Amino acid sequence: MQALMMNSQLMISSILKHAERNFATREIVSVTADNPLHRYTYKDFAKRSRQLANVLKELGAEFGDRIGTLAWNDYRHLELYYAVSGSGMVCHTINPKLFPEQVAYIIKHAQDKFLFVDVLVMPLVEALKDHLTEVKGIIVLTDAAHMPASSLDNVMCYETLLAAQHDQFEWPSFDENTASGMCYTSGTTGNPKGVVYSHRSTLLHALAGSLPDVTAASVMETCLPVVPMFHVNAWGIPYACIMVGSKLVMPGPKMADGATLQALMENEKVTYSSGVPTIWLALLDYLDKSNKKIDSLKRVTVGGAACPRSIIERFWTYGTEVKQGWGMTETSPLGTVFSLKAGMEDLQGDALVDVQCKQGRGVFGIEIRIVDENNQELPWDGVAFGALKVKGPWVASGYFGLSQVPGSEGCPVDELGWFDTGDVATISPDGYMQITDRTKDVIKSGGEWVSSIEIENAAVSHPLIMEAAAIGCYHPKWTERPLLVAVLTPDATLSSQEVIEFLRPNLHKWSLPDDVVFVQELPHTATGKLNKLALRQSFADYQFPA
Repeated sequence: MQALMMNSQLMISSILKHAERNFATREIVSVTADNPLHRYTYKDFAKRSRQLANVLKELGAEFGDRIGTLAWNDYRHLELYYAVSGSGMVCHTINPKLFPEQVAYIIKHAQDKFLFVDVLVMPLVEALKDHLTEVKGIIVLTDAAHMPASSLDNVMCYETLLAAQHDQFEWPSFDENTASGMCYTSGTTGNPKGVVYSHRSTLLHALAGSLPDVTAASVMETCLPVVPMFHVNAWGIPYACIMVGSKLVMPGPKMADGATLQALMENEKVTYSSGVPTIWLALLDYLDKSNKKIDSLKRVTVGGAACPRSIIERFWTYGTEVKQGWGMTETSPLGTVFSLKAGMEDLQGDALVDVQCKQGRGVFGIEIRIVDENNQELPWDGVAFGALKVKGPWVASGYFGLSQVPGSEGCPVDELGWFDTGDVATISPDGYMQITDRTKDVIKSGGEWVSSIEIENAAVSHPLIMEAAAIGCYHPKWTERPLLVAVLTPDATLSSQEVIEFLRPNLHKWSLPDDVVFVQELPHTATGKLNKLALRQSFADYQFPA
């Protein structure tokens, strides 16, 4: 028996139409290079998105074309999110922090037809001039008064193009499985790989992301996404918040500036924000030094890397709850998010922080499991740990332009349809997942696995350690032993033995590092994660003290 329900396609344009009709007066506030505080409404946003759709048509962009963006978190980038995908093209967000040769590779591999570029990113694009021969045009995201001089061919002004178009556009309807967006992985080995999102996967991801136990996005909230729109769709916030009518506050190129973030949060009454640990450390340090507050901020989501216990505890002093999550480019990125379960309401102090240090429970739509080396599922007992695998309607089944043959680089799923995340994890009986390491980063010492993340989290709880990374280095007896590489706060001094003694009460004896080395800074990837590969290469010849 077939159901008697309408079969409407899940379209990104439907979010925009719903938002304009129901939340027309809600605000979108942006910091941009040409305007320190731009402010307009959802109604303005929808109108300009339709104008932009007409611009794309006038330029000759066609259904399925990849349209590249190199931009920060602001209203113009948001307009691209909706106008490009809503027109049936693919919004390809590119990370401007990548190495130039990686950006050139990504643009060519994706076959981008047009590039929309922030003024501040134009020097990078100028340097790539010889690699952009297949790009039909470059549109600078500014007005005529702020257009930069350029040696590139066919450079156009965004605002000039928009002004020439009317604001009437009929969003087309098509198969919901059509590609809507594309983002390349930021892996540290090999070339980046393209993950292609669909209208269906993006809509379902936004719906799941709005659930009370996830972000609790609603028309009553004001959200400041610090996670960049150039990577994994800013964790789906540009879709989820517009869908429910949240006020959006966009920090533009000031995402790592603690003073700007605090001012935006205070002045715009931000209630919810999201970002990686390094961003929150910058904000917390600024708050501590300036004695300023973030009274309206009820909660923040932390992802991209394991959240140190100290960040959770420091945010509590400002009355802000930390919700840690886990995901990756291939999971759109929502996988798990922390939230308490019924019966945990009375948890306080260390017991509460202990739970918050985990990456949370699987969001509806995502199945998770851990397996051993024989791909046999392991129990959810909080003790067993193994390779983390996931499946769901917004999980990638392949990579753009690569072979989909099982076992090939382009096919990341096993014969049962599970995606191998490359993470090692444990899952408690309550369903709380905790990443213990990346498969390639786990330290294998004397036949046992040692978690580098556990060592790092314990280390950064020291008040004089600003950042830390643990890696495995060669040991003649144990094959590998942990080496802790640490960055101290300015003017601080510590000895290796002092750090080890500090760690001793919090780590199993076998997990204690054999040595601690102090450096001025640690290498990071373009998305702010610790670059363990580069660190291992730097210490390839390291020898532990006798």
